[in-house]
Amino acid sequence: MRLTRQTNYAIRILMYCAANEGRLSRIPDIAQAYSLSELFLFKILQPLVENNLVETVRGRNGGVRLARPAEEITLFDVVRVTEESFAMAECFENDGTDCPLVDGCGLNEALRKALGAFFDVLSSYTIRDLVNARPNMRGLLGIEHLEMRPAVS
Repeated sequence: MRLTRQTNYAIRILMYCAANEGRLSRIPDIAQAYSLSELFLFKILQPLVENNLVETVRGRNGGVRLARPAEEITLFDVVRVTEESFAMAECFENDGTDCPLVDGCGLNEALRKALGAFFDVLSSYTIRDLVNARPNMRGLLGIEHLEMRPAVS
């Protein structure tokens, strides 16, 4: 299984916001940190906002911030809202398959257990865990060099 580029960068956006805790994160700053287009980031933000992982603040001094504490957002929370399908094989698809073993197949059971284990591991890691794993995260993302902005309340 391979996560999409959208999921990868959704996690990175959340990490940026967590590393910039207490301040609004501006889309141009996030885009520059990851060498991405702002348009691509706006596309990624949509499901994060719709699922209350990120909130936006409009206006001249607007930006984005986490909608809840980083220690309450798991990787599974992000993956479930950014990935379209977890079908590891044709028999996982809703439209069915021609395989006569679909209801009692050992492969199907093994893949479902593997997917469940994958989800369990993702559920055990939070955005805070990822940020804390790199003590110099703010420096790596260029956050330390941004002009001081007013803290959010």
